[in-house]
Amino acid sequence: MTVILVLLTFVTFLLIDHFYSRKHVAVQPVLQAAKREGVPRLAPSLIGGFQVPENLRYHPGHTWALSESPSLVRVGMDDFASKLAGKIERITLPQRGQWVRQGQKLWTIFRDGASVDMVSPIEGSVADINDAVVGNPELARKDPYGEGWLLTVQSPDAKTNFRNLLGGALARWWTEESASRLQRKMPMALGSLAQDGGVAIDNLTSQIPDQDWAALAKDFFLS
Repeated sequence: MTVILVLLTFVTFLLIDHFYSRKHVAVQPVLQAAKREGVPRLAPSLIGGFQVPENLRYHPGHTWALSESPSLVRVGMDDFASKLAGKIERITLPQRGQWVRQGQKLWTIFRDGASVDMVSPIEGSVADINDAVVGNPELARKDPYGEGWLLTVQSPDAKTNFRNLLGGALARWWTEESASRLQRKMPMALGSLAQDGGVAIDNLTSQIPDQDWAALAKDFFLS
């Protein structure tokens, strides 16, 4: 019931955001830095203890999308997801060439025998995967917007897909709402949600049993 209420609120804000921004281009500008070797650094805002870069679009299941060209989109998990996931043992990614749909399963994260799926923010064909993250899943937790990106998707209808995602004030509101929900669900474990400077600690759920973690993560990841 809580998830349904949150999603209804999200849809309301999404409609407001759509009519406000309908005259603007939904797809992010091409990043010249993406053509060079390495991953561009993204300047984040700090919302509820979590980093929220302004130049990304977000799915409410806590995955992000970044346009690198009109049809090529880089994808990863957001900072909230990386800290909720905690110490990731393994990540299984789709195969190159596989067709993925917006809002459906895209990858699976494993932690101490428990596993949770995360959903795709974009629809299209998987163009590439980050082999470095497959070999070292901790990259996704420690640097989710940089070296911890997960894959790229060739999306023929990226512009329409981006209209269904969160950006700007709506993305900040969603992150704040997620942080508040997490605080209510785990008042004891989150007695001190943030470290000095207001940044949430790396592994927010290290003290709860793995099956409880899986249920909690599935709730927030909408899986």
